[in-house]
This record gives sequence, structure tokens and C-alpha cells, in this order.
Amino acid sequence: MALKATIHKAQLQIADMDRHVYGDHALTIARHPSETDERMMIRVLAYALNVPADDHNGRLEFTKGLSDVDEPDLWQLDLTGEVQHWIDLGQPDERRLMKAHGRARRVSVYSFASSTPVWWAGLENKLTRAPRLAVWQIPADQSQALIALAERSMQLQISIQDSSIYVSTDSASVEIHPVALKVASE
Repeated sequence: MALKATIHKAQLQIADMDRHVYGDHALTIARHPSETDERMMIRVLAYALNVPADDHNGRLEFTKGLSDVDEPDLWQLDLTGEVQHWIDLGQPDERRLMKAHGRARRVSVYSFASSTPVWWAGLENKLTRAPRLAVWQIPADQSQALIALAERSMQLQISIQDSSIYVSTDSASVEIHPVALKVASE
């Protein structure tokens, strides 16, 4: 018998001073049985970092993720169904990233494992022909600190200023400093 996803609820209060995006968001997160708390919290973080200021070009949504290898972890589809933003987590291979680059107007990757430098060293030169691709490393100690904030029902305040991210609850907070491995040039 297959295990079912665990449902998590998150109330996000986002104040992104860098992009001038502010708002409250109620998220329902289906956590795949093989997904860790750390990966789930990186999905929430990726949502906060990329949520658009308005829905004119579609909404940012969680996808089937680990349950469907043809979909990213998050995406933003416009009203015609065209992929505006494809967001993957972890360490996807070059083929997957180039396929996503061909389908989407923007592609972002958030890698959070301690092995990210080794993964990136093997891919960096192969992805120079992907101008709409951005790759970010969340330092492993900082992504692991997010685990302490994971609960079935969460209220998170996320403040972003000068490329620093502060994620807090009533009882704890985590400061995150993402490292840009590749910046999109388009």
C-alpha cells in the first residue's frame, strides 16, 4: 500500500524589501512521504523568494514535485498555460535544466546540500548556453536550521532585505544568505 502525502499548512507573511513584494499567503503543502522537513522548508522559502507581486502573469504554485518527474517543485503558469517560471530544488542534471530552459521564460534552482559545490563544478561550464537560468546555493547549515521551524501548522514571517532572508516564528528565527552560483542574464 502506497503511503500518502502529509498535509502541512503555512501562513506566510512576506516582506520582500528587495523586490517590493508584500503580502500574506496561505499555503497548503502536500509533503511526499520521501520528502524531508528540510526540503519542504526550502520549497516554502523558494515560494517566498519568487512569489509575484500580482497575478497578471499567473500564480506561483506548488506542483506534484517528487510525484511527477516531468514537473518542477514550483511553477508559474500564465493564463495560456505557458510556463513563466520553473523552479527546481536540489541538484538536477544538465538535461533536465536544458529541457526546463526550453519550456520556461525563467528557470531557477535552489540547491541546499553540502555537496552543492561538487555538483555545480560538474555543471557550470555546460550551462553557459542557458541565459534564463539562475542557480542559488542555500548554505547547508542554514537550510538545516529551517528544520526547527517545520510544523504541521506554521505561521512564518519572512523578511528579505539586501539579499538576506529572515524566517521567523513566535519562538525561533533563522537567517539565510543565499549564494548566487549563476545569475540569469535575460
